Amino acid sequence: MPLLAGFATTLSLIVAIGAQNAFVLRQGLRREHVLPVVLVCSLSDALLISSGIAGLGALLTRSEVALGIAKYGGAAFLYAYAAFAFKRALKPGAISPADHAPAALRSVLLTCLGFTYLNPHVYLDTVVLLGSLANQRGADGRWIYGLGAVTASFSWFFALGFFARRLTPLFARPRAWQILDSGIGVVMAGLATWMLLP
Repeated sequence: MPLLAGFATTLSLIVAIGAQNAFVLRQGLRREHVLPVVLVCSLSDALLISSGIAGLGALLTRSEVALGIAKYGGAAFLYAYAAFAFKRALKPGAISPADHAPAALRSVLLTCLGFTYLNPHVYLDTVVLLGSLANQRGADGRWIYGLGAVTASFSWFFALGFFARRLTPLFARPRAWQILDSGIGVVMAGLATWMLLP
């Protein structure tokens, strides 16, 4: 069934720990602008998956310039965020929703958009891979497959963002934040390095 196939395939791609998921998890733990963040991630996936089904994936894979911009711009963005994560890890604090001022919504959304649109793997997964898999279902099944894929994206990001708060007691300790931020830094730097490999 195309709907279930789209849901299962997308969920298997999206659950892997990456830059976007790490950011959503951190926002969920801090309880900062969680709804706008998960909406940006989910709606962006819906847009990219729909574009892939409509044929953008084939166009992107033929453009060396577009692939180069995505590759080097995305790597620079991930290295910068890794540096910020390592800096936070050096001076961890016990952060609870009641004792810190939230970051400005604008800066949080700009960071979220960066993780979404400056990561070439987002395009490879959503536009190219899911778009091509959907189009193998034929004219009748491709949009049903896409609906399953979009449903998986919404389900994952809302669950990650809003259920992260259940881990808040654990992150009342500075050491937990130090481990999380160190892990985020390693993941971001690793992804950026992997993107630059030939």
